[in-house]
Amino acid sequence: MAARSKFKFEMYRQLQAEIPQIYAEARKAADEIGITPELKGKFGLTGAVSGCPAPLRKDILEFSEKGAKEVIPLAKLVDEIRTLVKEIYGDEYDAAPVNTCEAGLWVAFDVLFSPPSMGRGDNYRSRYLAPYERHLHHQGSYGRPFPPRYKDIFADRGTTAGELGFYGKRQNNLDTIIVPLAGACYDVHGIKYHPVPLLLGVRAEESADQISVVAERHAGELSGITSLGYDFPGYGYADKDEDGTPQLQKLLAEIAGGLGIPYVIDNAWGIPSVGVDIRKTGADVVIYSMDKASGATTSGLIIGKEDVLVPIRRALGMHGDRYGTTTSYGKAAYVTNDPGKEALLGQIAALRAAKENPSILKRPVDDLHRIVQEEFGRLDSRIREKLAIYRSYNSGAVEINYERTWDGDGLGIPIFSIEDMYSGTNILQTGLAQMGLIPTIAYDANILISPGLGTCDEEGNLIEDRMRLGVKAIAALLEIVCRHAGYIG
Repeated sequence: MAARSKFKFEMYRQLQAEIPQIYAEARKAADEIGITPELKGKFGLTGAVSGCPAPLRKDILEFSEKGAKEVIPLAKLVDEIRTLVKEIYGDEYDAAPVNTCEAGLWVAFDVLFSPPSMGRGDNYRSRYLAPYERHLHHQGSYGRPFPPRYKDIFADRGTTAGELGFYGKRQNNLDTIIVPLAGACYDVHGIKYHPVPLLLGVRAEESADQISVVAERHAGELSGITSLGYDFPGYGYADKDEDGTPQLQKLLAEIAGGLGIPYVIDNAWGIPSVGVDIRKTGADVVIYSMDKASGATTSGLIIGKEDVLVPIRRALGMHGDRYGTTTSYGKAAYVTNDPGKEALLGQIAALRAAKENPSILKRPVDDLHRIVQEEFGRLDSRIREKLAIYRSYNSGAVEINYERTWDGDGLGIPIFSIEDMYSGTNILQTGLAQMGLIPTIAYDANILISPGLGTCDEEGNLIEDRMRLGVKAIAALLEIVCRHAGYIG
């Protein structure tokens, strides 16, 4: 057992020094678990990673291949997506496909949040509000951070500095008001030592009260509110109504509605129709990465209220007659975000499957949830007893949260920051690579696992023995890291 550190930074310094030994033990554990050389690099713990999309299911692949061989105006495919969305949510909602979720965020924020840049006189500034939650660099990085204490919050995220990095995402004369959440903890952790959002204890109503006060303070400049669309407790969404809709999202919609501004949800790792319902949250816009949990070809999808989607569709060039009527492919500010024919076909197939056969997306999650409970239930009791394990149909994933290991005296299980991920010092990710797995999302005391990355057959069914190997691997790696941190003997 490693010596128990007195202070956090000492524990992380010790872990950094022992990375070679941790990697050696991880490789040995992979061999003992039964991860063969033939399997290494061929599977992973989530099919929802942007850098390594999951293989397409047979139904999506066949539909896409068939349509790719036919002559089909793109406007017709876009209208089919709109029809499917309206069949799911109602005629008051509309849709606009884009090439990525990030493109959807950019277009929506520029259309709805950024002030106009044309006309005589000086331009004014506007602000949008973002709760201080996980992945803030996704939905919260399109404006200059406010208050100033957060001005460097994204400095170590990404690999490019300055205008071509995260700072280059900031839109014209736009600020981001960052508001901490009630019940959250923002302690500093990681080898790359940074504050991390620990959100298991977030209290929705108190958070909404705090956000409302800040929103009223900035009401004259406030142009919108954004948040994630997930339902994981470890992401701050443990408080839910009787339908399972996160209360915080509903309350943010009420605040936005009271101020007459739009509420935009980033639900990249979400599934239309199966997941969090835009009608129940009250959001104006929800944006998806369709190649993540939905299993479509690489693309994004914007779903929202019709009146809000009109300017968004205009910005995408989808609002005039060019081989279509209400849908077009004319030139506009964001026609560069056109997803293309094959992506549109994949979206149609995925939306149909989610609408008509949701069990194809839910069943593998149920099977995975059982495996995670079984394998993590075998861990040392000091680890096992303070884990929170949750299943999400919205994200088609299982969350393993261990922030409660830091309750009380002493140091808990090491927490790696998102800055660790970008600097290559997140051992729970780099260690998986040493074991032969494609890493998953594993930072901020949170591990997310989902099916699909070499762990499902062509019909979408879980390949249980392979998925179990992956779960055994992350459980073994967590135990190795705990030993080197002195958390267990």
